[in-house]
Amino acid sequence: MMRSFSIALWLLALSAPALAAQKNVLLIIADDMGLDGGCFGNDAVNTPNLDRLAGEGTRFANAFATVASCSPSRAVLLTGLYTHQNGQYGLQHADHNQVTRPEVQSLPKVLGASGYRTAIVGKNHVGPQSVYNYETVLKPGGRGNAGMVRVAGEFMTTKDERPFFLLVGFHEPHRAKVGFGNEAKNAAKPTRTYDPATLKVPPFLPDTPEVRADVADYYTAIDRLDQAVGDLLAELDKAGRRDETLVIFTSDNGMPFPGAKTNVYDAAIRLPMLVRAPGSKGGVVSRAMVSWIDVAPTVLEFTGAKPPQNLPGQSLLPVLAQEDAADRDAVYASHVFHEITMYYPMRAIRTRTHKLIWNLAAPLPYPIAGDISKSPSWQTIVKTGAMGGRTRESYLHRPEFELYDVENDPHELKNLAGEPSQAKLLEELKSRLMKKLKETNDPWLAAEE
Repeated sequence: MMRSFSIALWLLALSAPALAAQKNVLLIIADDMGLDGGCFGNDAVNTPNLDRLAGEGTRFANAFATVASCSPSRAVLLTGLYTHQNGQYGLQHADHNQVTRPEVQSLPKVLGASGYRTAIVGKNHVGPQSVYNYETVLKPGGRGNAGMVRVAGEFMTTKDERPFFLLVGFHEPHRAKVGFGNEAKNAAKPTRTYDPATLKVPPFLPDTPEVRADVADYYTAIDRLDQAVGDLLAELDKAGRRDETLVIFTSDNGMPFPGAKTNVYDAAIRLPMLVRAPGSKGGVVSRAMVSWIDVAPTVLEFTGAKPPQNLPGQSLLPVLAQEDAADRDAVYASHVFHEITMYYPMRAIRTRTHKLIWNLAAPLPYPIAGDISKSPSWQTIVKTGAMGGRTRESYLHRPEFELYDVENDPHELKNLAGEPSQAKLLEELKSRLMKKLKETNDPWLAAEE
């Protein structure tokens, strides 16, 4: 009897460290949020909860999505593959019907096979289900943040020896048709309001009362998102999981305004990235250039799960405590569709100082997304023909190559591709871009052969 009791104690001792070392992942994805918030450099909108998370972990100041469209960007985050590798070229829902290739392995599928309980609440927007097969789809009872936070908290509190992977896809600050749904019955009341007369209008938009009101509405939606993130992190603490959970906060693409979402300009792809890892140093601001293709490798390294395929990205864990990483000096973008009628393939390389954009279908007019075309901002541009430092005509009809000095022209308003003094740099960036596209088997290169 004593021997059996001793064996039981020994087995319990072995199991206790395993449970204590549980490695959970909480991935939080905002919907259409640019670099707007205190910790991101735009203090015109208050984000105390995101600011606190940045102070507890690492804020990547040079973090880039590879594509500025909801479904394709989320597929990149969850597969670690560029759009032209995973096949999720456009939006998944309705007539757009774009899905990831069936043989591709996603984080929920890989982690589920590795012993994780996997769940999602809120926006998913990728397919097919066989690729993104979460064990549990949490039902919050509507799109409201309170319900999402509640069921997420219940999931994190569940007594289960398995670690968890939880994706929380908030719906803010995506447009609700034209506006941002701030007046909706299920919208949490913002603690702050924003005066259109005093906020910052991005230089790539015209400074008009209509645009200012549109931006103020967007800020209110971010305010609501920030409150929800704070409530969600409080639920994580309440569940006693804080010290064993990797938290990643990011957005799928930039603000839903002309010049941002669906482009590959910085306003579209340079986005929030906050990472808090157990035991990591807090308050770090890293200038390393990182990409959404780095998120899956980060999660896989943290959890110890084996990568299912060759991934082009690198884990962020080794650079969380570093203010920079010299070898991370360029990122790449790959866009094809948004809505199914919006065919406009683009490829881009972005270094610390310059960006080259290759518009593969340059003779075609650049298409405007449905939610943006109806917005007060785009309607103002239609009436006036002006949009900040660009004209409507130059925005809709683009040359094959665009080259920008992003150090001196951060809003990418002066195209240098045709200037003789930039010819050497243009060819160098073309060469680097083509090399990456060949390495990643971009099917659009067939047109160049």
